[in-house]
Amino acid sequence: MKQFEIEVIAPSKQVYKGNIVSVTVPGTNGNFQVLYNHAPLLSSFEIGKVKIKEEEGSEETVYATGGGTVEVLGNKVLLLAESLERYDEIDVKRAEAAAERAKERLAKKDESIDVARAEAALHRAINRLKIAQMK
Repeated sequence: MKQFEIEVIAPSKQVYKGNIVSVTVPGTNGNFQVLYNHAPLLSSFEIGKVKIKEEEGSEETVYATGGGTVEVLGNKVLLLAESLERYDEIDVKRAEAAAERAKERLAKKDESIDVARAEAALHRAINRLKIAQMK
């Protein structure tokens, strides 16, 4: 498989830059994979799992993401993530605490609670916990 360039950026840092053979992204309408010579694309993506494969036959590196946008143009991919953590760098205790806080907010059923925001926080925390347990 031929390689192409990717740059992955989260708000606090450049997470990854290099040549890879594939990247799988949690698209708004389902996961999609980008390979060499992919058609030009500009898309948003959701909370979920980003998988990067550096070489044919190598294992994929898995990241938890909070969503973002991805651009594919001329065998270059730019992935701008709202948040992105490699599976083995996830702080499980912090994710568990975030899930509990979100569950407590949702259980209150108070008008001052932003339900959509609390549900998104819960979804992100559960995603991080699930991905942290992958390896």
